[in-house]
Amino acid sequence: MTFVDDDSPCLPGAPEKPAARMELVCPAGSLPALKAAVDHGADCVYLGFRDATNARNFAGLNFDETAIEAGIRYAHDRGRKVFVALNTYPQAAKAELWQRAVDRAAHSGVDAVILADPGLMAYACKHQPQLRLHLSVQGSATNYEALDFYYQHFGIARAVLPRVLSLVQVQQVLEKSPVEIEVFGFGSLCVMVEGRCALSSYVTGEAPNTNGVCSPPKAVRWVETPKGRESRLGGVLIDRYAPGENAGYPTLCKGRFDVGDDHNYYAIEEPTSLNTLELLPALMNMGVSAIKIEGRQRSPAYVAQVTQVWRAAIDRCRANPDHYSAQPAWFSALDKVAEGQQHTLGAYHRPWK
Repeated sequence: MTFVDDDSPCLPGAPEKPAARMELVCPAGSLPALKAAVDHGADCVYLGFRDATNARNFAGLNFDETAIEAGIRYAHDRGRKVFVALNTYPQAAKAELWQRAVDRAAHSGVDAVILADPGLMAYACKHQPQLRLHLSVQGSATNYEALDFYYQHFGIARAVLPRVLSLVQVQQVLEKSPVEIEVFGFGSLCVMVEGRCALSSYVTGEAPNTNGVCSPPKAVRWVETPKGRESRLGGVLIDRYAPGENAGYPTLCKGRFDVGDDHNYYAIEEPTSLNTLELLPALMNMGVSAIKIEGRQRSPAYVAQVTQVWRAAIDRCRANPDHYSAQPAWFSALDKVAEGQQHTLGAYHRPWK
């Protein structure tokens, strides 16, 4: 099967060498967040347009023409890179929206686009062959054969791995990957293999892979009841909070469920942030090219805090990997902005593997 013409510039030559040093890739849901990331040490920022082409399509977030021009100029003037996430799947009736987004990204001068859909990759190869392509986590590539497919057909330069692989599995992918590998280091977890989630569409009628959000704001309701504050998604009770209890934004996978007799708990996933600071030497030694911070929906203050900590950690680990240790002050700073004010190693740490 061939997706592009034989003379297309997207057909690969020799695989690209890994990034010279591990890059820190930080979220930018707004121009102030982009500046906060750059000012506090991000090597790259990733952002999206104000439409359904990106997976954080919230009202009040993302970039219009003026903001993206200013953001790219701000980052490039300081030697940093800008990636545009076009990481949802085009719909048949309006595929041109995604195609125009590829052209728009190319004309704006971004350093890479982050794509999930093979058809959109083929469009980029044909119409914007100079664009560097990154495979989105929404592409759900969990083995090197999948990465090689995208590399051979579309010439991708980097892939973001889903947050469901153990550390051993990440290493196995890296050993044979023809492209750079980017992994999530901090932020909200996803219990599903990204790109394959149908939970939200079950209760809202809108798939996160096509509408850009797991929990569309129009489907979210908060109700004060005698039993406590309730959060509902599409009319479905997701959670109930006691007075003073932290209440997170409702997503179905992070709700509490009645399981069996008198058991109510987070049956699928607890609202806890991924934090891999202690794994940095291992990730660096494996050859991971970039650490990604989740959170385009979060505030500039969050971006500044997380970027600052991770910049310090990566620099210290690079300088002296054999004597690196994650500092308690780093954990303390990150837990203040973590989901549920708790952290976990997620799927990276599976003692039974």
